[in-house]
Amino acid sequence: MAASPMRTRRLLRELCQLKKGLSKSISLDATENLDKWVVRLCGAEDTLYEGEEYTLLFEFSEEYPLEAPVVTFTGNPPVHPHVYSNGHICLSILYRHWCPVLTVDAICQSILSMLSSCEKKVRSSLLLAY
Repeated sequence: MAASPMRTRRLLRELCQLKKGLSKSISLDATENLDKWVVRLCGAEDTLYEGEEYTLLFEFSEEYPLEAPVVTFTGNPPVHPHVYSNGHICLSILYRHWCPVLTVDAICQSILSMLSSCEKKVRSSLLLAY
C-alpha cells in the first residue's frame, strides 16, 4: 500500500524541523526512510538524567498522523517509573490521548518533561511484570 500524500508531506515537514536542530536536547540520529526514525535525547540540566543520552525509535504507520507513532527507547532505556525495561514508554499521548496535531518534537518534549520531573530513578513494580 502506498503512503498517503498527507502522511508524506507531514513527515517531510517534521523531518525538516528536526534537522534544523531547534532544541539542543533533541537531535535526529538517523532516518533510513520515512517509516522509521532514530532520535537522540539528552537529559536536561539540573535533573536526574543530566548528561545522559538516550535513543528513541519512532515507527510511523500508514495512518500517521491520524494514528500515533510507536515510540520506544532502544539500547539502554532510562530507569524511570514510566519506562519499561524493554524500552516501552507509558505516556498517554502515545495511546489514548493521541491527537493528530502532536508532532515528533512535541512527543520528544513530553518525554523530556516526564524524565525531568522524576524525583527518583526507579522502575515501577507494575512495569517489572510487563
